[in-house]
Amino acid sequence: MPDIELPVLTDRLVLRRFEAGDLDAFYAYHSLPETARFLPGPPKTYTKAMEYVGRYANFVFQKEGDWLCLAVEGRDRPGLLGEVVLKWLPGQGQAEVGWSLAPEARGKGYAAEAAGAVLDLGFGELGLHRIEARLDELNTASAALCTRLGMRLEARHVDKWFYKDQWATELIYAVLAEEWRTEDVPVSGGNPMPGP
Repeated sequence: MPDIELPVLTDRLVLRRFEAGDLDAFYAYHSLPETARFLPGPPKTYTKAMEYVGRYANFVFQKEGDWLCLAVEGRDRPGLLGEVVLKWLPGQGQAEVGWSLAPEARGKGYAAEAAGAVLDLGFGELGLHRIEARLDELNTASAALCTRLGMRLEARHVDKWFYKDQWATELIYAVLAEEWRTEDVPVSGGNPMPGP
């Protein structure tokens, strides 16, 4: 796997490594029940947020199971807007994409722009073959985003996950390298992370 050149720049965003200064902003939105709703586990404590920011700041992407975890920041104003991740899955050229944004950053197309940049990175620089997104069926904003990104719904697993004290139906969206960006795809907003 080649070295990843950071930051990744888009029209409006900078995707970069997490830094210690991101902790308070990360905690502010990850401590909210609305952010935690479709993520594994309860809203994050400050200590748990410290662990995640430390892990994200020091990510290594060299083998299956590794995570690429990038802070999402506006080009015109500093400050953490959210994160986008790429998990290297078992199998030749397989990965999973996910994202989570602060409430004030949602609905502005940032998730689509960040996820699109990570798909570009995955299929381009990293030479991946297939990238998927796994989400709770109730997460309709993320399902719509997957569709706008050009990902197809491949599977619906009824009552696949038991989390947040209830059964959840898992949706799997995916796109292949040969399908990615073969036509202009309008994108905007969203909020899933890789499934529980």
